Amino acid sequence: MLTELRIANFAIIDELSVSFDEGLNVITGETGAGKSIIVEAVALLLGDRASTEVIRSSEETAQVEAVFKLDGSGPLRQILAEMGFDQEDELYIRRVISRSGRNRVYINDTSVTLGMLADIAENLINICGQHEHQAILNSANHIDILDEFGGLLSFRQEFRDDFLRYRELLARMDQLRERKARGEERDDFLRFQLRELEVADVKPGEDAALSEERLRLSQAQKLQELAGSAYECLYDREGSLLEEFSRIMAAITEIRKIDMKFDLLQEHCDNIYYQLEDLAHTLRDYNAKLTHDPERLAVVDDRLELLARLKRKYGGSIQQILNRRSEIAQEIGALTSLDDEIKLLEKEIEATREQLRKKADHLSSLRSERAKVLAQAVEVEIRSLNMPQAAFVVAIAKSLAEDGRENWNEKGGDQVEFYLRSNLGEDLKPLNRIASGGELSRIILAMKKALAAVARIGTIIFDEVDSGIGGATAQTVGKKLREAAKHQQVLCITHLPQIACFGQRHYRVEKKIQLGRTIASMECLDDDRRVDEMARMLGGANITEKTLAHAREMLQTARLMT
Repeated sequence: MLTELRIANFAIIDELSVSFDEGLNVITGETGAGKSIIVEAVALLLGDRASTEVIRSSEETAQVEAVFKLDGSGPLRQILAEMGFDQEDELYIRRVISRSGRNRVYINDTSVTLGMLADIAENLINICGQHEHQAILNSANHIDILDEFGGLLSFRQEFRDDFLRYRELLARMDQLRERKARGEERDDFLRFQLRELEVADVKPGEDAALSEERLRLSQAQKLQELAGSAYECLYDREGSLLEEFSRIMAAITEIRKIDMKFDLLQEHCDNIYYQLEDLAHTLRDYNAKLTHDPERLAVVDDRLELLARLKRKYGGSIQQILNRRSEIAQEIGALTSLDDEIKLLEKEIEATREQLRKKADHLSSLRSERAKVLAQAVEVEIRSLNMPQAAFVVAIAKSLAEDGRENWNEKGGDQVEFYLRSNLGEDLKPLNRIASGGELSRIILAMKKALAAVARIGTIIFDEVDSGIGGATAQTVGKKLREAAKHQQVLCITHLPQIACFGQRHYRVEKKIQLGRTIASMECLDDDRRVDEMARMLGGANITEKTLAHAREMLQTARLMT
């Protein structure tokens, strides 16, 4: 419930502070006094977009503040808890509009986003004005009205959760089928590449080993000459190095016989000799293995050429070739498993579709039951609003696709539309074909009255609810507003005294000129000033004792009627 409203530097409002109470709060004033400006300011608290044009001339910022009293528990408490706000009994909202464009929103003095404000405010206030008329005329909104009245929003949320999951499954199926279609085109190509790589049977480091072998094969003759020459020098000729070293060892032996202090051990000489002998044998054996093999050289050249081509094709290195072979095998395996994955997903989709169908049918059944109750409740209210022959029908039809299958959306599988017959003998017509603004105003009021008992919103503002009505109908509208205010706080802006007299508190908005500037103000009227305001609404500028008496009579009558 809205308990306090403060507006500063907003349009022609310099500074305004007013308190509201539960029940019916009526707001009156001359045309152009600023009543609609107050509604525009409140709309900012609902998250409406703001323009710097609303900032009062010569001021840098405009500000709207409101205090709400919170009762019990419910969606609003849950939203606040999820946002991290303490569970207090009062909620303070402030919005600042700046010429610099740095607009700010605060909830309980904590800065929040405009989206967070909208999520909270939609559970606090509903402004019923021209926009509401358009919303009621739009048949797309009728299903929401029925579900809210019938208490079906929780059932609908369950359906929505399943529907969104179902839609995700369908999207996943489309992706799999698209992958399969692409895979079928790509499968032959991948298998060709895999066969090519499997036949090649590339080994890690193979290119380096083959390059070394090729060098040996291509230089075999030179290697033979070098190894043979070295062996001959060491061993296989007269005066070879080993033969000469034998003479050196004999000379050293003779030296040691004569000079016992000669510091060269015989075993050192023996080791050198044996090492030279091993080297000679190694060169001999190496030379024996060397062959000039043109056929093997051709095979190595062909293999190296193949590896070079594969490296160019698959990434530039042997390792990249091996990686690509593994990747291709995995991709082919994945494509092969797509059929199994698609089959499993088809079963899951079918099971989810069947679950959706059951929930949609259950939701449709509940809607059919609630639709009768809503139609009866609205019809009773309409007929009491000087439309005694009116008939109101809530029509429900299955939503079907072009192929005749059920066409579900997040709200289920139904199309809901409201029909009205204003007078006996006329056909039922969709609400958007109602020509009379007065009839539409009464329809909206009737719906609000019917929804009041189940409404989650604490405050409703009726802006110009008296459009197109007057006389006895206006009095009935006033009485209905008073009845609706038993369930939720109602703020009503009106030009009709027949409605204003039912208010439990009466506020007057007036426009004055102070120090050369126009200023709008708003105050709660005491009993005497309320009589004066009622007289003004009845008689205009010329207030007589007769109009004052009439005003008192209307107020007394309204008290007796409620």
